[in-house]
Amino acid sequence: MSDAVTRDDAPAEQRPKVTSAIKSRFISHGTLASADLEKTRDFYEQFLGLEVTRTSKISMMVRLGGKHVYAVVKSRIDGPQPRLNHNGIDVESNVDVDDAYRTCKEQAQTWGLHEIEEPTVRHGTYSFTFRDMDQNCWEILSNPEGGYTWIFEQGDLSGKGHWDKDFLAKRPQN
Repeated sequence: MSDAVTRDDAPAEQRPKVTSAIKSRFISHGTLASADLEKTRDFYEQFLGLEVTRTSKISMMVRLGGKHVYAVVKSRIDGPQPRLNHNGIDVESNVDVDDAYRTCKEQAQTWGLHEIEEPTVRHGTYSFTFRDMDQNCWEILSNPEGGYTWIFEQGDLSGKGHWDKDFLAKRPQN
């Protein structure tokens, strides 16, 4: 077995630059579905605190704290978004996660929220998930400043990830 550092084990600054087939530069957006854009807009603005702009009769764009946006498109909802494909919203602290959880429980009927799971530590951060009226899955979490960028600074975590005993020791504190 060689002592050489593999690409997967090397910190990001030591890995060779990979040339991609597509000259991409920025992940600009994702897409969410909505059965009723007006109700969804109210939920995004009044409950989640997102910035919203209407782009057409059947669509709008939302964002929060950065340049990445979601396109929200009016469509038939065929079923729940898989929990694995959830959307994360960062709050400042674990106390804020607990406050958001209580708010979700208190306002569940008003906004059509369901499957509200109790807060717990998952993949290195304190969080909880819930579904909205459009079956989209949301996670409210207390990430450090910059979200999950601290994980990129560690390089690839092949075979370890958040199961590594030192994973949380490398996480910046809120």
